[in-house]
Amino acid sequence: QVQLVESGGGSVQAGGSLRLSCAASGFNAVTYCMGWFRQTPGQERETVATIYTAGDTTYYADSVEGRFTISQDNPKNTLYLQMNSLEPEDTAVYYCAASPLSLPCIHGVLNPRAEFGYWGQGTQVTVAS
Repeated sequence: QVQLVESGGGSVQAGGSLRLSCAASGFNAVTYCMGWFRQTPGQERETVATIYTAGDTTYYADSVEGRFTISQDNPKNTLYLQMNSLEPEDTAVYYCAASPLSLPCIHGVLNPRAEFGYWGQGTQVTVAS
């Protein structure tokens, strides 16, 4: 049974840092396309970053490039998102997701909900100005 459990969200002042974790079980995350996504009320879910370790591929949205880092701890089968220099615009519910297909990570994500079949429950990140 595939399961993704996020943790690490919270409230922080602008300029601060948070690290999100996503514990994966039921599959080997190294062979999956893994990603972090975020959503605010009334908005579409947007891609933050993706990683495909087997293909040595990462992607970052322009809005987080240079501030966020996606990584995996393979023995722990855990996905991370290190978020530095946080801005109020980063406030959202953050989700981790997994796809057994490599294409979303290699060619880019067009439709997160359609291309990623497994999702965590989400964790709230609030950045105060």
